[in-house]
Amino acid sequence: MIKGEKAVITVIGKDMVGILARVSHMCAQSGVNVLEVTQSILQDLFAMVMLVDMAGAKTDVAALSEQMDALGGELGLKIHVMHEDIFNSMHRI
Repeated sequence: MIKGEKAVITVIGKDMVGILARVSHMCAQSGVNVLEVTQSILQDLFAMVMLVDMAGAKTDVAALSEQMDALGGELGLKIHVMHEDIFNSMHRI
């Protein structure tokens, strides 16, 4: 892992109790440090974006993405993980 490497985790789906806790817990288990979180609830739609630091991670972005995808399937959510550089490239004006 490259020191200071960051990733972006996005979560979209029906609002329910414990989404932030479950995603944060999976990050903690993987040694991924959550740096920033923003979330919104629009009626019953939950949307969250997390910036995470992968420097101390026990896993890489691809493996974390697979784990989060499985969690999303379990909770009925769409959870995507991508390297910060890819996220920034996709969202440049």
